[in-house]
Amino acid sequence: MSRSPGRKQENNKISRELFVLTYGALVAQLCKDYEKDEDVNTCLDRMGYGIGIRLIDDFLARSGVKKCRSYSETADMIAQVAFKMYLGVTPSVSCSSAAGNEFSLILDKNPLVDFVEELPAERASLCYCNLLCGVIRGALEMVHLAAEVTFLQDRLKGDAVTEIGITFLRKPEDRKHKRN
Repeated sequence: MSRSPGRKQENNKISRELFVLTYGALVAQLCKDYEKDEDVNTCLDRMGYGIGIRLIDDFLARSGVKKCRSYSETADMIAQVAFKMYLGVTPSVSCSSAAGNEFSLILDKNPLVDFVEELPAERASLCYCNLLCGVIRGALEMVHLAAEVTFLQDRLKGDAVTEIGITFLRKPEDRKHKRN
C-alpha cells in the first residue's frame, strides 16, 4: 500500500491543531479551578517544566545537535531547531544584555493562540502560554543551564509581538568544571 506524499504533513497539521485545541481546553479548565490568574500561571509553568525535563531527551535524540558553546548559541538552538521541530515556527532571537546572558525569542506567530481571539478583561494578568516558559526552563535545567524564563510581551494582551525572555542565571565561566 503506498502513501501519498502530503500525508505526513497533513497528520502533523491535524496533531498540532488537536494540541492547540486541547491546550485551550486545559487553560479554560484551570481558569475555572483557580480564582487567581497567578495560580493559573504557576500551574501552567509547573506543567511546562515537567514537559521540558522529559522533552529534552527527545529533542537531543531527534535533532542530533552538538553541545552549545555559548548562551547565544543555546538561544539560537532553541529558536531555530526546537521551536521549529515542536511548534512549526521559528522565532527571531535578540540579545538584550551587554553580559550576553539575556535573550528574547520574538514570535510573529504563536501557534498556541491560533483559536484564541483575546483574553477576557477579568483575566488581564493571565499568561495564557506560560506553559512554554516552563518547557524551556525545564529543558535548559536538564542540560545544566539554570534560567529564568518569562513572557515580556504578548499579542493576547495587545502587544505587537509575543516575546519570551530568557535570562541565564550563571556567568559563562561558572559553567566550566575543574578536573582534579
